[in-house]
Amino acid sequence: MTDTPRKPLILEMEDEADPSLAPPVPDPLPQGRAVQLAAAATRPRSALTRAALWAFGTFFSFALSVAAYDFVTSLLARNVMLGWVAFALLAAAVLAACLLALREWSAYARLQRLDTLRSGAVAARTTADLKQARKISLALTRLYANRDETAWGRARLADRQAEVMDADALLNLTESELLTPLDTLARAEIETSARQVATVTALVPLALADVATALFANLRMIRRIAEIYGGRSGALGSWGLLRRVFSHLVATGALALTDDLIGSVAGGGVLSKLSRRFGEGVVNGALTARVGLAAMDLCRPLPFVAQDRPSTSATVSRALAGMIPRQD
Repeated sequence: MTDTPRKPLILEMEDEADPSLAPPVPDPLPQGRAVQLAAAATRPRSALTRAALWAFGTFFSFALSVAAYDFVTSLLARNVMLGWVAFALLAAAVLAACLLALREWSAYARLQRLDTLRSGAVAARTTADLKQARKISLALTRLYANRDETAWGRARLADRQAEVMDADALLNLTESELLTPLDTLARAEIETSARQVATVTALVPLALADVATALFANLRMIRRIAEIYGGRSGALGSWGLLRRVFSHLVATGALALTDDLIGSVAGGGVLSKLSRRFGEGVVNGALTARVGLAAMDLCRPLPFVAQDRPSTSATVSRALAGMIPRQD
């Protein structure tokens, strides 16, 4: 009996498959949802909302000015000396308000400068624009010209940047040389704030003490991170930056503490064996660390590309080292 040669089985398809009609490969990370939330969180106010805020603000300022004018003129009519005292106090108050407004505007301009540099760096990477990358590098060198922490990095960047002929490589070199010491300072500030919040929550039994401590610690941490990266913020700027940070956290889903984070910080089931206040302290410290890392993302003039972004678990582990017993 002879074996008949086997032929390959060929199936004829009536219609050729179009690769463009294939469903997209599922992404394990919900990036689409995060982008939608980010767009919703950062969506500018509508024209009607801006007009209403302008109308209410203008009317309130006008009414306050008229009331102050009537008070001073009526006091001048009754007693000249008291009237001039009131006029001098009013002039001092107006001058102080103008100086505060100027300081807030300057702080807002510094924060906007960091946003402009970051968006310009992203555009330069996307288009491979070496000229734009050199402008960004020069602007960052000027921004940190008076910072002792970046002196060595600025010298190395000045020696090597002429040899770089690629936009990505130049931005990576700038990030490594100029921002690495500033990242170290920012991480130290985050760890200090997380440790403070965790300690107060665990040791102070007063009601709302942990809430007040977390609020003030987060505000101070965000303001300090902005100062580290060259974007000193004022009082109103700090609250606005805090709002942007929480919008960023909501958009990226970073407010939800996962079991992996707690496990990496505390190790196994240690939290279940500790007191409730101590567990709350660890959670509040982890949330503070997340807020600080989000502030780094927003205040850093260059996105994390050449350098690895600090992880929350590693940051919390360093911040709470010695406070959490480890299992053998």
